[in-house]
Amino acid sequence: MLAPVSSVLGQVVVYRLHDIGYEIDLEHVAQLLSDSAPERARPVRGEAQAIQISNPPITAGLGAAEVVVAGRPWTAKLSARIFDFGVVSLRARIERPHRVPWGEFLDWAPACASAAGWKDVFHDARRRLLERIAPAITKPGEAQVTEDYTVFRIHHLMDLDGRGLPASVLPEDDVTQLLTGETRPLSAAARRDLTSQRFSYFEDDLAVLTWNAALVVEPVIDDTDVQYVLEFANAQLLELRYYDAILDQELPQMYDRIEHARHRFHFIGRRYSRLLTALQARVAEVTELVERSENALKMTDDVFLARIYAAALEIFRGRTWRQGIDGKLAIIRDAYSMLNAESQARRAEILEVIVVLLIALEIVLAFWHR
Repeated sequence: MLAPVSSVLGQVVVYRLHDIGYEIDLEHVAQLLSDSAPERARPVRGEAQAIQISNPPITAGLGAAEVVVAGRPWTAKLSARIFDFGVVSLRARIERPHRVPWGEFLDWAPACASAAGWKDVFHDARRRLLERIAPAITKPGEAQVTEDYTVFRIHHLMDLDGRGLPASVLPEDDVTQLLTGETRPLSAAARRDLTSQRFSYFEDDLAVLTWNAALVVEPVIDDTDVQYVLEFANAQLLELRYYDAILDQELPQMYDRIEHARHRFHFIGRRYSRLLTALQARVAEVTELVERSENALKMTDDVFLARIYAAALEIFRGRTWRQGIDGKLAIIRDAYSMLNAESQARRAEILEVIVVLLIALEIVLAFWHR
């Protein structure tokens, strides 16, 4: 029987994701951030060959900041990952440089994730980053919709004698406490649901995913592939939520514009021309951006990282968000078809009236010249 976990070596990575524009020129960003050692990292594992990334995001350091956790100041290393579809992921990493008792880590890590100071830290980091990369952003603008995520990363699990332990020794109660921050024991059903999405590739690694946090046990310090795909999934979720919110605002405005256009006079059925153009442009914009973000990362095989990525999208309800967007786009398309048909019918009626009037005029003129 394996000994229980006595101490760990780990860190907490807090994420804040923002949509800052329509598109970001990553080549230009690399030039603008040349003094921050930008890199276009890809997953490094062997199974990562199943991942296709059309335009790898840029990662750059943003210095450090201080945040207070449980009354004690900690230094957080800041960085950003910039995606070409307009999303910036800000990351703050607080590392425990020495092994700490497992119980202490269980208390400290959730408190670190929920520290009140993150708002100011990320606000300042976002401001400084935008000042530097503004020339590379097409149609800049900061969306109200954001995404938060936390990764609790453990490098080593050790027993009382300092010997390494496999990830399987972690008690389920401790995992749920870490992911939720709840000190009271959860019910068996809640624990089962919360830890249902768990994955291992080797005996000493583990990934447990939830809606707003993940536990990653990975002894290879430089291996951040699990965090890479989770960050990508969060960026894609942000785009879906952002454009869903835009369409929520667009639909009531569309009905108002239709009503307004119906009460205006336009010659030969041209009353809806501007509205039809605007609706067509909005459908094209949303469809292009959503598909571009979804196609930014593709998995070509059912391997470890692919399963984690698919599970993350399932937990984040990516399919549901996409269905909601498709449904709203369908409403706009139907409105476009209806208005276009109405406009064409009105134009045809006017042309028929003109033809009748011309015929009548021709008859009158024929009698007039007799």
